[in-house]
Amino acid sequence: MERLWNRNYIKVMTANFSLFFAFYLLTPLLPLYLHETFGATKDVIGLVLSGYTITALLFRPFSGYFVDSFPRKKVLMVCFAAFAIFFAGYLAAGTLLLFTIVRTLHGGPFGALTVANSTVAIDVLPSSRRNEGIGYYGLSNNLAMAIAPTFAIYTYAQTHNFQLLFWLALAIATFGWIVDATVSVHSPKQGKSDRVLSLDRFFLARGWLLGINMAFFGFCFGVMSNYLAIYGKQVLGMTGGTGTWFMLCSIGLMLSRIQGGKALRQGRLTHNASEGMVISLVGYILFILLPTLGGSQLFTLHSSLFTYIGYYSSAILIGLGNGHMWPAFQNMMISMAHHNERGTANSTILISWDVGMGLGILAGGAIAEHYGYNAAFWTVAVANAIGVILYFLKTQFFFLRRRIE
Repeated sequence: MERLWNRNYIKVMTANFSLFFAFYLLTPLLPLYLHETFGATKDVIGLVLSGYTITALLFRPFSGYFVDSFPRKKVLMVCFAAFAIFFAGYLAAGTLLLFTIVRTLHGGPFGALTVANSTVAIDVLPSSRRNEGIGYYGLSNNLAMAIAPTFAIYTYAQTHNFQLLFWLALAIATFGWIVDATVSVHSPKQGKSDRVLSLDRFFLARGWLLGINMAFFGFCFGVMSNYLAIYGKQVLGMTGGTGTWFMLCSIGLMLSRIQGGKALRQGRLTHNASEGMVISLVGYILFILLPTLGGSQLFTLHSSLFTYIGYYSSAILIGLGNGHMWPAFQNMMISMAHHNERGTANSTILISWDVGMGLGILAGGAIAEHYGYNAAFWTVAVANAIGVILYFLKTQFFFLRRRIE
């Protein structure tokens, strides 16, 4: 069997860890930063934060095209440099308007970079270990999610200095750029440059239903990741639980990648996807249901117990579920693409996630402003349930009919 853990693969995973560490270092605290520094309301916070995801979404199709049509290493280095430089913009943004502009524009290089880096990871993997390797590649994201929010919240609790976090994100992203600069990439010959422009150069049209299905799950995580800290503080009274939640979620993600590696190696993609989305649904329901029961008169004596059980057990379950579901969907999308469409396939699944994330951030802020955070998180449970139903009724059969053997 060909070697999975080669030097270039490890380097790309290290760079991906740095990329997502810088990202998650800021994500859970930005709503608090906007509220405490600029006095932003809930709906304004949602509007500001959604700009990042919307811009990433707009860049995804073009980044997939460029990754498939030009030398991938050059595209990767330019995207990573731009991603790192934008962290300096947060340091210079002294008004809400300037911060909104910088945050919104920053989504562009992030969207392009995640496509470029994951496509390079596929290129440096042996073909016989690709399904498994893509699953393990996500461990670098998960490890960053486990460490970065906890580290950020602890650092802020000790220093109350958001500027320090911005400097740290800049330094860590720069380190990732340096690591990626040492990767040796032998990309497959770009075969699209002589073709007429078509939709498939920017979006893998053959996988459209997979994309729609993924958007429902992105919606759920968009609300969860961006409003968890402020929900815990304002509604549940848990000022220090956000870092632990992300850590437990990441432990679930990592366990799922290890547990699901064999199924991915055997090509059981629909099995992993099915298992993951159902586990996630249970996690989202527990997250909102148990604290709600704890607030009722029947369970008043055990309210804090119900809150803690629902809050922390949901983290593990959501991590386990997404860890099974995400690599399965990514591999399904790649299985529907030719070798010179890998960048487009990667960008398509990320576009779908971004659409869901952006709608979740925007809708979550608006719903929380008018109906409260409980209503926003119940919306998450409903959206996840719709995604599960759509998958079992349509999407899995859609994939089996259209995959390329």
